[in-house]
Amino acid sequence: MAKGFNVLFVTSEVFPYSKTGGLADISNSLPQALNSLGNDVRIISPKYGQLDERRLQIHEIKRLKDLKIDVNGKEAKFSIKSSFIHGKNTKAQMYLLESQDYFKNKGIYQNSITKKDFPNNDERYLFFCKAVIEILEILQWRPDVIHCNDWQTGLIPALLKTVHNTNPYMDGIKTVFTIHNLAYQGNFPKTSFKKTGLPDSVLTEKGGLHYGQFSYLKTGLNYADKISTVSQKYAEEIRTDKEYGCGLEDVLNARKKDLVGILNGIDYSIWNPTVDKLIPYRYTFQEIPLKYENKRELLEGYKIEYNEDTPLIGVISRLVDQKGFDLIEKILPDLMKLDVQMIILGAGEEKHQKFLKKAEKKYKKKLAVHIGFDETLAHKIEAAADMFLMPSKYEPCGLNQMYSLRYGTVPIVRNTGGLSDTIIDYKKPKGNGFLFDKYDPKELLSTIKTALDLFQDKNKWIKIARQGMSLDFSWKVSALKYMKLYKAVAKKKS
Repeated sequence: MAKGFNVLFVTSEVFPYSKTGGLADISNSLPQALNSLGNDVRIISPKYGQLDERRLQIHEIKRLKDLKIDVNGKEAKFSIKSSFIHGKNTKAQMYLLESQDYFKNKGIYQNSITKKDFPNNDERYLFFCKAVIEILEILQWRPDVIHCNDWQTGLIPALLKTVHNTNPYMDGIKTVFTIHNLAYQGNFPKTSFKKTGLPDSVLTEKGGLHYGQFSYLKTGLNYADKISTVSQKYAEEIRTDKEYGCGLEDVLNARKKDLVGILNGIDYSIWNPTVDKLIPYRYTFQEIPLKYENKRELLEGYKIEYNEDTPLIGVISRLVDQKGFDLIEKILPDLMKLDVQMIILGAGEEKHQKFLKKAEKKYKKKLAVHIGFDETLAHKIEAAADMFLMPSKYEPCGLNQMYSLRYGTVPIVRNTGGLSDTIIDYKKPKGNGFLFDKYDPKELLSTIKTALDLFQDKNKWIKIARQGMSLDFSWKVSALKYMKLYKAVAKKKS
């Protein structure tokens, strides 16, 4: 096999060191999948707060200790520590950037005590971008591609092409920029630009100037060699539809030849009912009825009466409007009149948390709500629920609908983004779920009612569930597509 690619995967969060959402899981799984195909992908991310270095096997690297760079006219000290992410038969080198100046607090984007965004997030991630480039020569390992993820890494392509464009060591290093959610843009006052050391040509419409602000995301989009996002449908939506483009649709459409949609994968060594150690009863494709034993145990824990014929709807989500919670709240009184039970796990906006806790008291015989995140409970819900509800306003990719398919938990989703790329409506020959088009409470309730009716026909229902369980959304499929993208950008045979 020909030599693969050297890739530095730059991300603001990676499980198990830091996590606020799906980016952390992707940053863990994709590099390992790429390495299993013969590449050398190494991850770099900030080290937030105090981690259990012994448990996580984090070690010092002497030559990467007590380094210094200039940030906004000040000397910033940092060190790079080493660890490894391990999968079943895979691993990836992990570099953790430690800084008492910028990453002392264990919060990632928000202060862990005040729960408010850090006022210096512009400077924190400027420092991160500059430090990543600064260590390239010291690492004694040269990447073919720097794979940047979301706005926090958006200045790297611009720094390479301007500030460092005369450094022979950097010559030929290419950049891929992945958008995980276009709504999060890293927009700051124009005064933030002065801190960057970038030439004035970057603070233009063809650079990072965005509606009078300086946008880290737009800078990345304009300076990266290639752009990817996390599903084909979302790649199309964000460049052609103002509803999804977040003011950047013209930028993305101008770069449509460089924009590709690659669906995220899921890790079947973790999300798989046949091997899942977090669920009471493991089951296979042939043993779907064992789901009912998981359902019985979960409901009993919430003192909700179990009935095999009463469908249980699961929801695992951030509690924000984007995920469709305004719709869920509008239909909940009507939904609770039906023969259905529901369990919701998530955290997010205070208004949704308050509504759901109040609703739980009102419908305590039918509805359970857990505010916060609980990895074990997430697995138990996937294994116990008959249906999974995901009525997103927009959804770049979505992971939970893919987890649900593997667990035989039939998704009810809106026809948008990655949900469109993964869910086939039940009426079609290979149907694995229920889709609705319009972002509308009546249409959502009508689709749920259709699913509840079909649930009573066990043979048809199990067929739909099994069609979902048979699909392959493993990371290997996605990794091969990323290799194709690296090949296109690095102009290198693999």
